[in-house]
Amino acid sequence: MRILFLFFSLSILTACAQKTVEVDNSTPQAKDKKSYWYGGEAEISSYELKQARYGEIHEGKSVLVFVTEPFSPSRNTKADNNYPDNVSVMKLNNTRKFNTGIYPYSIMTSTFVPFENPTSSIKISNSSQEWCGHTFMDLKKDSGNFNINVDSYFEGESKENIQLATNGYLEDDIWTMIRLNPKGLPIGDFNMLPSFTALRLLHLPTTYETCTGELVEDKETSTYTVTYPKLQRSLSITFQNKLPYVIESWEETNYSGWGAKRKQLTTTGKRIKTIKSAYWQKNSTSDSNLRKELGLD
Repeated sequence: MRILFLFFSLSILTACAQKTVEVDNSTPQAKDKKSYWYGGEAEISSYELKQARYGEIHEGKSVLVFVTEPFSPSRNTKADNNYPDNVSVMKLNNTRKFNTGIYPYSIMTSTFVPFENPTSSIKISNSSQEWCGHTFMDLKKDSGNFNINVDSYFEGESKENIQLATNGYLEDDIWTMIRLNPKGLPIGDFNMLPSFTALRLLHLPTTYETCTGELVEDKETSTYTVTYPKLQRSLSITFQNKLPYVIESWEETNYSGWGAKRKQLTTTGKRIKTIKSAYWQKNSTSDSNLRKELGLD
């Protein structure tokens, strides 16, 4: 028994080091999860957004679109054919739109996280557009590294072939980890790459930061918080305790603005409505009523 216990303990430590998650597909909960996410529809949730920018809070809307699809790592894209390396992923398109004075911002981050092992993305892409210009970031997981490229209209920000070892977490994956395996969220002290949106809006270097993760459970919801002491920044996401773990709200606190306007502000998102829809088929003018249902128009 002692040998068996030592072998079991060593297996757990090895799994943690490799950031893998064992998934038991035989449980009723696992079957319910697959039934929800593999029904041929996406889940679309709209949020009232209050975004910190330039030392002020700007109102807008955010949308989280979760959908499962096949992904080919070798082609770094959605797989329309049955390739040997196809992986079933949870794709999240996380969008924010808000106005700053006369001009608008539109930000979107897409993450592709393996459904059966939701610990890190195979790919992340992020784009931000506003009247000054636009930026683009992408990440590809390859050969034990995260390879990252940045293309920005800001002088000195464009970088190619940034390599990070895969021994840290990615903040942009937290949203999907909540939806697929909230018990697997990292707790305590660890290294994490801040979200691509935060990296661009705050002009931060593309590197891991030391942070602390905490999960607080209540009767109906739980709140997961990541705090970055060095950056004086935190992200808290509140979600339902039961499948499918719908995200109810979030708060993101950091310094915003420059000079006299620089201050600690909190960006918030509060859920308006959640629907299931094969949205890629809803492209007729008659389907625009769904935007009203979501509170987007």
